[in-house]
Amino acid sequence: MQKAVFFDRDGVLNQEMGDYVTKIQDFHILPDSIESIKYAKDNGFLVFIITNQGGISKGLYNEMDLNLFHENLKNECKKCGTSIDDIYYCKHHPDFGKCLCRKPESLMLEKAISKYNIDVSKSFLIGDNQRDIDSANLVQMKSILIQPNSPKLHLIIEEINNINKKN
Repeated sequence: MQKAVFFDRDGVLNQEMGDYVTKIQDFHILPDSIESIKYAKDNGFLVFIITNQGGISKGLYNEMDLNLFHENLKNECKKCGTSIDDIYYCKHHPDFGKCLCRKPESLMLEKAISKYNIDVSKSFLIGDNQRDIDSANLVQMKSILIQPNSPKLHLIIEEINNINKKN
């Protein structure tokens, strides 16, 4: 079984703008994001992004725009010799109906866990909102809550070292 780090996107990997990121010029990768991803990958962890993107169903941006943001992030990772294994997003918004994939639900996590044979006892999620934590709790995975746009590398290092010590 695989071990993994699951990252929320807005406020964790890229700057939380207080509203939706709708244009590539507003997609600012936070200073320690690539280093955090690289540390996880270099220590044998798969890396996933699990993100709510309700702005799509609100018509604020489309999936092509979203793919552009994600390609930007992947390219920055590649420049630093690392990568993201997969990205899961929910394009639904509660104003337009209920779905099972939008956090705090857990379907995005469940899909990754099943597809990549993830051991949740050796994995964790890092997010900046209680809904991220609630989603991880549903699959009985450890989670770390940070303030939006705050450094996370030290927390990633600590948690990965704790997991690796147990093995």
